[in-house]
Amino acid sequence: MADVILKPGKEKRVYSRHPWVFLSDIDKVEGAYNPGDIVSVLSSKKHFLAKAFFNPNSQIALRIMSYRDELIDRSFIARRIHEAIEYRKSFADMKSCRLIFAESDHLPALIVDSFNDILVLQCLSLGMEQFKNDIVDTLVNEMHPRGIWERNDVPVRKLEGLDMKTGLLYGEVPDRVKIIENGIHFLVDVKAGQKTGYFLDQKENRASIAPFVRNKSVLDCFTHTGSFALHAAYYGASKVIGIDISEYACKCAEENARLNNLENRVQFIAENAFDYLSKESREGRKFDVIILDPPAFTKSRSSLENAVRGYKEINLRAMKMLNYGGFLITCSCSQHVIPSAFKKMVLDAANDARVVLRQVEFRSQGKDHPILPLAPETEYLKCGIYQAFSL
Repeated sequence: MADVILKPGKEKRVYSRHPWVFLSDIDKVEGAYNPGDIVSVLSSKKHFLAKAFFNPNSQIALRIMSYRDELIDRSFIARRIHEAIEYRKSFADMKSCRLIFAESDHLPALIVDSFNDILVLQCLSLGMEQFKNDIVDTLVNEMHPRGIWERNDVPVRKLEGLDMKTGLLYGEVPDRVKIIENGIHFLVDVKAGQKTGYFLDQKENRASIAPFVRNKSVLDCFTHTGSFALHAAYYGASKVIGIDISEYACKCAEENARLNNLENRVQFIAENAFDYLSKESREGRKFDVIILDPPAFTKSRSSLENAVRGYKEINLRAMKMLNYGGFLITCSCSQHVIPSAFKKMVLDAANDARVVLRQVEFRSQGKDHPILPLAPETEYLKCGIYQAFSL
């Protein structure tokens, strides 16, 4: 096993228990290795720090597996997976939750989502990829799924020197899987839907809108397959409009509405949400509740400024379209937009819209997507619920 020795002063990241070490922090490597191997991470004075996956072809060169000098093998991986599943059994619907959330479950770059009796898996690092068969075997033993499907069609794999691919890993997997979230039925396209097929991280946030939508008119922008929109209708909204640029997503949303006998209370429109908000705000259209749940506007710090401008634009237009005392439910899944920056953007938009906001709640991702406080990258989802007044 090779030893990776860090530059003087670069040990701080490991001492702070951050799970990543960057390639630029490495001084030298002693011993033979193949990319993706487990190595010992040593300080500049050659004191043991951690065991980690090592990939010199990636900017995140070291992904820490343990701060103990222990064997990282099949049984180690199985134990970590068991711990992750046991944690969720205390609160989650195991047929609709994220079973493994990468670094937050001490299994770097590994994502596993559960949709009814189907599991969807992503391995986003070379090191974890080499344990994929062991991961599948453990998931079968722990969860007894009907099938496991891999969604490794993620561009970040290229940075690890991995191919992008999808396919069957175990059993049988249908094109779509029916799940129940907060009492609402959804069809999940596990093979071709976005990410793993459905955004489980908003599950608790979608439930939280119940007190604010009863007998209200609701606009849901970036509705995707209708998750927030159908929650609003299910919780008693008088009228709901869902907007998404994808005609396919809108057709899926309509099918989900019919699945819940809500098709008479929800209308889905295939249109660019920016254009819709711009047009409707100019025409003076008003709603009691507006939900903004856009895709990530940036995946790098270099485009952060443009992303914040985009968030501000949609929030500004939404605030102008709210009735007096209406509620804005605004979200961002861009990890580079930290919570404080997101809150500042919302306040800047309110100032330009000449409304006074009252913060009702400020939420993050669900408990099945736990956060490592020492790794701020794991806290990526922001969901603010505000009441707006034109004073």
